[in-house]
Amino acid sequence: MIDIISELSTKFEEELQNIKNSEELENIRVSYLGKKGSVTAAMKEMGKLSAEEKKEFGQKINVLKNTVADKIAEKKEEIAALELQKEIDKVPEFDISLPEHFEQGSYHPITLVQRQCETIFKSMGFTVEDYSEVVTDYECFESVNIPKYHPARDMQDTYYLENGQLLKSQTTAAQNAIYKKYRKQLIEDGTPIKAIFPGRCFRNEATDACHENTFFQMEGVMVGKDISISNLIYFMKTMLSEVFRRDIKVRLRPGFFPFVEPGFELDINCLNCGGKGCPSCKHSGWLELCPCGMVHPKVLEEGGIDPDKYTGFAFGLGLTRLAMMKYGIKDIRDLNSGNLSSLAQFTDDEQ
Repeated sequence: MIDIISELSTKFEEELQNIKNSEELENIRVSYLGKKGSVTAAMKEMGKLSAEEKKEFGQKINVLKNTVADKIAEKKEEIAALELQKEIDKVPEFDISLPEHFEQGSYHPITLVQRQCETIFKSMGFTVEDYSEVVTDYECFESVNIPKYHPARDMQDTYYLENGQLLKSQTTAAQNAIYKKYRKQLIEDGTPIKAIFPGRCFRNEATDACHENTFFQMEGVMVGKDISISNLIYFMKTMLSEVFRRDIKVRLRPGFFPFVEPGFELDINCLNCGGKGCPSCKHSGWLELCPCGMVHPKVLEEGGIDPDKYTGFAFGLGLTRLAMMKYGIKDIRDLNSGNLSSLAQFTDDEQ
């Protein structure tokens, strides 16, 4: 009878090695530990043994029974793990460390408008220039026909620094440097100077719905032979029609700015009423947009360009105002509020 226990143990080990799934494991459990199983049947034979044989046989058959049960339990866990891994492998891979909901950032409305304007002007042959926010009195005023004690300086509310420099109050401060940078190609090759230079400007103004002490402008210039007001109107109308995605009508009204002669205020037809008249445009049908005009001869001379041979136009487009008009923003303070949920609603309509 002792030999039977040894044979059952060896046979069980061999069969257990070949088990591949839960169904086969259950079959082997029943065949050894079930009511009609091999181990159960062997235990029933103990009645035929003597008292001494029962003692020895009983100990060994119980050891075998426990061993079979333990190994079947271990095998069950092993098979369950393998089957779970197979199910996992069927699922497409993904990074479980990623957050459940990822908040994407967005461009600021002013940035959107600036990038759009840059793209439009570059398509028309303009270069995009950058310029310092801290400039000299000469750059900001004297080089653009605003000498000391000129009354136009009082309108700027300029921030002056202790070292005599100042925070740029207008993007016009870059004009002189742009003319000097490109005058060689203008004079030698006849290539017109075509450049825009966006940037932040600073003025000591009281903050309200229409005014901020920090705002964004985009200066644009074109200088060459026979440049006229017609060129100015064409480029501004083309740019604005692209920005607003509709045909924009423009008009020029007389205006005084020391760096242009003649100077104009450029108006566009009201976006709300189409020029018919409404409260937004004070029933005039027009909205004031930006100052512009033909570059003053003294400004050209200061930049090393002969005003008898060359003419040019310049405009100072308020990007902050343009963004408010494009997106229907009523209060300029909303742009600097830091309210991300409010700012995130604006998108690039080119995408």
